[in-house]
Amino acid sequence: MILWLNPFSGISGDMLLGALLDLGAPLDAVRAAVASTGLTGWELTAGPVRRAGLAVCQARVWVDDEVPARSAADLLAMTQAAVPAAAGQLAAAAITALAEAEGRIHGVPAADVHLHELGGVDTVVDTVGVAAALHVLRVSEVWSGPLALGAGVIEMRHGQFPSPAPATVALLDGAQVSGLLPRAGAAPGATAGETVTPTGAALLRAAGCRYGPMPAMRLAASGYGAGARDVPGRPNVLPALLGEPVADEPLAGTTETLIMVETTVDDVTGELLGDLPGLLLGAGALDAWITAVTGKKGRPAHIVTALCRPGQDEPVQARLLAETGSLGARRHPVQRRALPRREAEATVQGHRIRVKIGPHGAKPEHDDVAAAALATGLPRRVVAEQALSQLGRILP
Repeated sequence: MILWLNPFSGISGDMLLGALLDLGAPLDAVRAAVASTGLTGWELTAGPVRRAGLAVCQARVWVDDEVPARSAADLLAMTQAAVPAAAGQLAAAAITALAEAEGRIHGVPAADVHLHELGGVDTVVDTVGVAAALHVLRVSEVWSGPLALGAGVIEMRHGQFPSPAPATVALLDGAQVSGLLPRAGAAPGATAGETVTPTGAALLRAAGCRYGPMPAMRLAASGYGAGARDVPGRPNVLPALLGEPVADEPLAGTTETLIMVETTVDDVTGELLGDLPGLLLGAGALDAWITAVTGKKGRPAHIVTALCRPGQDEPVQARLLAETGSLGARRHPVQRRALPRREAEATVQGHRIRVKIGPHGAKPEHDDVAAAALATGLPRRVVAEQALSQLGRILP
């Protein structure tokens, strides 16, 4: 599914969560994902409110926890424990992006960052909640119009700062932005304050958001997430559309610019090499692979490569260098033609098997096949064949 956002009034973690709940993400499933982190001292509610006369969904996080700051390591440990794992990975990528942005601003390593305003319980709820909602809605692509940035000053722990906040600016590399249009009847020089929050920007970055016009899709649902303030003369809301991808030309596909990150190693164990693709995918890579080569002085070596969307390359590169101990990495843009694809489901002895369908064939998701095979005792080959046979009528 494709999610398209229209942040004409900005975006925050709770606005995005409210929009996803309004699109149909079950509140109980979102709460369960947050609870799976082991986090305590919170309550998540969602309900209708009015913004400039519109009835929209507001997600609110109620916090009992009075801890003023949490380290990035604490937040990462919580988010990485989330179930489903895919939600934990996306939420952890958002927390990592936040910590790296704060680290650059304050000149400290990301692991040592204490997030202050961003570091409360509500940040865990927002990031894990959004990630879980995207997962349950089966969102595979996130698109957005230009982010409307506010102006003026905002009050923070260290005093008054310009809007957008420094952490937000650090997270907006590659994003399309615009100035927020003044409200009708607003006084001359009136400013909007903060409209795009660091958490909102980090979630878009972690989700691999692409910016531009709405892609072709078959509309399935629409929703609106409420901002905290009711601004006279402008609905302070985040509109969101959910749809299935369509293409005028079945094989046309789309061309996008990705970032390839790679390094060459000759002293990494086979056990670690085997784990690296999964670790890089968990850090946000779209794909990862290892190529055996001959290095200098005739040494056997390996090139470890990861393919990333812009905005995801920094956390992937950091994971690559940390795990391999390599002293550097190469990065360069590449063009990828992505053919249209969609996802269907089959059921094998009560176990859900997702099947990715493209113009030339179909393939069951390996993780689903492996889990069903383990539970049923069937060979993986048989599980895959039964899943495909169920979908035979709709396959190309």
